[in-house]
Amino acid sequence: MELDPVLLSRVQFSLTIMFHYLFPPLTIGLGAVMVGIETVWLLTRDPRYEAMARFWTKIFAINFAMGVATGIVMEFQFGTNWAAYSRYVGDVFGSILAAEGIFAFFLESGFLSVLVFGWDKVSRPVHFFATLMVFLGSVFSSVWIVIANSWMQTPVGYHLVETPLGTRAEITDFASVVFNPSTVERLLHVWTGSLILGAFFVMSVSAWYVLRGRHLDFAHQTFKIALAIGTFAAYGALFTGHLSAEVVAEHQPAKLAAFEGHYRTGPGDMYLWGIPNDETGEVEWGFAIPGGLSFLVHWNFVEPIQGLYDIPRDEWPPVAAVFQSYHAMVALGVTFIVMTTLACVFWARGTLFRQRWLLWLFVVAVIGAYAANQLGWFSAEVGRQPWIVYGLLRTSDGVSEGVSGASILSSIVLFGVVYLLLFIVWVYVMNAKIQHGPDPVEGEPPPEARSLLEAVSRWVNPAGWSLSGAKDAGWEPSIDPEDARHHPQPEGSDGRDR
Repeated sequence: MELDPVLLSRVQFSLTIMFHYLFPPLTIGLGAVMVGIETVWLLTRDPRYEAMARFWTKIFAINFAMGVATGIVMEFQFGTNWAAYSRYVGDVFGSILAAEGIFAFFLESGFLSVLVFGWDKVSRPVHFFATLMVFLGSVFSSVWIVIANSWMQTPVGYHLVETPLGTRAEITDFASVVFNPSTVERLLHVWTGSLILGAFFVMSVSAWYVLRGRHLDFAHQTFKIALAIGTFAAYGALFTGHLSAEVVAEHQPAKLAAFEGHYRTGPGDMYLWGIPNDETGEVEWGFAIPGGLSFLVHWNFVEPIQGLYDIPRDEWPPVAAVFQSYHAMVALGVTFIVMTTLACVFWARGTLFRQRWLLWLFVVAVIGAYAANQLGWFSAEVGRQPWIVYGLLRTSDGVSEGVSGASILSSIVLFGVVYLLLFIVWVYVMNAKIQHGPDPVEGEPPPEARSLLEAVSRWVNPAGWSLSGAKDAGWEPSIDPEDARHHPQPEGSDGRDR
């Protein structure tokens, strides 16, 4: 049996990059939560928030290390498996990846040691600044990676040059490459997806602590901070996803048609589910909103959308795979909106942590957040096929000529074994840290510690009056009445969850 090096190279790259992408969105989302927690700690000086920040920093560091280790493999594959692609776009990709190293990776790595090891060595403001810089470094890294990938989706700012080794793309306008037609919209969608994952990860751990009756004060406060971020991100993903779809409609009509199983040019329906059939041009067992796709793209229900039958068959992406992955991602996004909205309603009513059924949903929902991020990239990348650079270079023309299918298969097996071992180690270490939980809060809060509301009012009004008109009367612990009523402390406890 002859092994196809193109297919196997795609399988290897998808295996390695999907495993790698377990970590970058979590570091971005978790970094945002850590910045939020340290902001509260900086304002209130409440040691409970310091304990929260220390705990999540440990989780962040584990995932950061895994992300770096698995990310290095990506660049090596450009040379080993995708040499023809590298020759074609090396001028474009080289400058973008160099910018990532200079502007993002150095920023992250430079402040990471202060974040992880500087707790008792630097002041609170300096540690907050280090946390902020590491978070921004992870964000900047995503900026350059999305720029590179977006150029593959919507290439501009280049010209083609004939060389002895073949055609290659060279940059003529770096600003156009950076701000290519899909960069901003796709970057915003990546960020909202990362915030969703970070928030749902924190809520999953916090909900598990609440259900087990452990670290209750820690769990309640971190859950609420993550819920605020997660609610914003869930609704934001709806908006950024719509913006991304508009760009796809304008620049990649085959991908949009595959997303909705739209075969014939005309008003486009928006399917909630179904099974597309390429031969009949129908979506079987489907339920659709008539004209819904036309409305989302053109804001009316009758505007025609180009169908797949008006596109050469050899330029179709795999319709069934793209259709199902796209709709699964959308379904998960709607689920996140419903869950966070319900949680906010119960929070406002003061009954959030009595809803054990909802807390159990949040414990397992982190799997959905991981899946949604993976499905989004799967839809975008498989939907771009058969192009590796849309409209310029086919995927089949980008592989290395001298690599055999057998050698690629052997590397896939080796990568699979190594990544399986890495995954087991990651799960073991993460579980150990979560089972251990946050370290106890040491000592009593200092006399100048105050509630967040009072801290903000003092920052806005340094004269000393608060938003309630009351004078500062020292520190009083911020105890949620619901916590006190519905989560009695174990016998022998002093009333505070340590």
